[in-house]
Amino acid sequence: MRSALKWIWNSIDILMAAILSFMIVLVFTNVVLRYGFSSGLRPSVELSRLGLVWVVMLGAVVVLRRGEHLAVTEFSEKLFPKLVPILRRLCWAIILVAVGMLYLGSFNQMMANWNDISQITGLPSALFYLAGVISGGLMGLIAMVRIINPDWLSDLQDSGE
Repeated sequence: MRSALKWIWNSIDILMAAILSFMIVLVFTNVVLRYGFSSGLRPSVELSRLGLVWVVMLGAVVVLRRGEHLAVTEFSEKLFPKLVPILRRLCWAIILVAVGMLYLGSFNQMMANWNDISQITGLPSALFYLAGVISGGLMGLIAMVRIINPDWLSDLQDSGE
């Protein structure tokens, strides 16, 4: 189970790096073509935007799993040290509700836009919303696991295990 989860998280990191590399090459090529040869790649703007959406949404999942989101815990840890586990679970429940709304809204938009095909790339615009569905689902799973067992995913950190 642990090796499968580590493989999934490593795959997400590799996918984000590949998308980012593709975006860099695509934008650089388009700039050179536009300013050097007065032409350009028509689909580059849309593909770059799609790549950025996917990198941001998958990055949010990775950051949530690693616990690197911005958090101010000094107040609760100093004044209510015995309530910290309860407060953390409450925070994870709030996160679960928020990503549940992200998931449902993205899912509804994705389903409504599958037939909306881009004139330039030929791709459905639902791919933008699919990023929200996947990231919302993954963040929801992370939140549920952290509500049940707050330390379970933290032993899967990048410690080389």
